[in-house]
Amino acid sequence: MTLIRKLSALAAVCCAAAFSHTVVADDGPAYGPELEGFSYPHTVQEFAFTSQGQSLQMAYMDVQPTKPNGRTVVLLHGKNFCAATWEQTIGELASAGYRVIAPDQIGFCKSSKPAAYQFSFQQLARNTHALLASLGIVRATMIGHSTGGMLAVRYALMYPQDTEQLVLADPIGLEDWKALGVPSLSVDDWYARELKTSADGIRRYEQATYYAGQWRPSYEPWVQMLAGMYRGPGKKQVAWDSALLYDMIYTQPVIYEFGQLRMPTLLLIGDKDTTAIGKDAAPPEVRAKLGHYPELAKAAQRAIPHATLIEFPELGHAPQIQDPQAFHKALLAWLAAAPENR
Repeated sequence: MTLIRKLSALAAVCCAAAFSHTVVADDGPAYGPELEGFSYPHTVQEFAFTSQGQSLQMAYMDVQPTKPNGRTVVLLHGKNFCAATWEQTIGELASAGYRVIAPDQIGFCKSSKPAAYQFSFQQLARNTHALLASLGIVRATMIGHSTGGMLAVRYALMYPQDTEQLVLADPIGLEDWKALGVPSLSVDDWYARELKTSADGIRRYEQATYYAGQWRPSYEPWVQMLAGMYRGPGKKQVAWDSALLYDMIYTQPVIYEFGQLRMPTLLLIGDKDTTAIGKDAAPPEVRAKLGHYPELAKAAQRAIPHATLIEFPELGHAPQIQDPQAFHKALLAWLAAAPENR
């Protein structure tokens, strides 16, 4: 039984409460700072390493196919996602013969939450490269969603010979929010915002942005996954690392280097996505210019030398969850047909 099915009963109850007119408490499971208590769909392993003078553990799933095709895919999650949210994608890729590595980045989910860490996309890419090296993986296809898309671009720029193909699923960073006028928020500001995180707030944001106004009980486990860390004993550390990560995302654009990507690249874009970091803090005239994914996707396709664009007109920020059949059909067809980086 999948994780989604295991939690379906909870999902139905939470959905009914969320969209009734009755005000309910933010009840639900409480998880530890490294998501202790939340089950992943496959065995979770830990990569222990030293970074910036600290001993850290990077959680990951390593799923082996029954009939290997000799290729490896690395799945890079987004800011409000975890490796577990790739559950259906892992299954589809493994069934097609791919070995699948799905890590939780440092600062996220089941991985270490350092009290002080210089977060950068370069550092997260190095951590990921070290994980793959520890597993004997030299070359892989990198698939990044949301913030994971920014990380996948940085990884491909740093390790071009090790990146066979690049897939960007509704990546953020297709525009430079700071340059467009989104005001800077300090880490302390982000921290204060993160401390207010609740299941209801997560659910309403995800319904509007990730799922284009739709909601299904199968989405609820991912709400509780995030909210549970903010109900648990490590809430302050989770919120602090989250604040540091938001600052990283805002201050480290990758858009200006798209032209340097040389590997075959696939853009999978839900056209109803409107994600933009800090948009709610921007003045109305700036906010109106942000997060127009159909235009952003076409601009990215023009900027990336060997890019293919596939759009999903009715989907939002998480097409792999909202319409997994359409998403995986497009993904698997392109992976099989597109040339590899040589």
